[in-house]
Amino acid sequence: VQLEESGGGVVRTGESLTLSCVSNGRAFNSGAMGWFRQAPGKSREFLGAISWSGRTTYDADSDSIKGRFTVSRDKAEDKIYLQMNNLEPEDTAVYLCAVVLYGVGPPKYPYWGQGTQVTVSS
Repeated sequence: VQLEESGGGVVRTGESLTLSCVSNGRAFNSGAMGWFRQAPGKSREFLGAISWSGRTTYDADSDSIKGRFTVSRDKAEDKIYLQMNNLEPEDTAVYLCAVVLYGVGPPKYPYWGQGTQVTVSS
């Protein structure tokens, strides 16, 4: 399974951006698909995921993205989206998508995209 993100760029504070992640294989047959981000000097942060059935899961501990970020999918195209509204400079990061496998123990992430850069200027 290969994943490729797109849609990143430079935006201003308060603007919106939608990222896409397309799979060249049957990512949803492998599990859910999710979004992460990694800012310079910080650890990778889980944002949200969406399953084959459309059920979404978000980072319950992240007040910073609550209500601003939405994960959706186009199952036929094997593609997911991350809609980001009211962006802030703190959202500047590389955004990555991954296949998410839920089971016994913590989730596993066997496949990753290369990431797309999002820069929010003040």
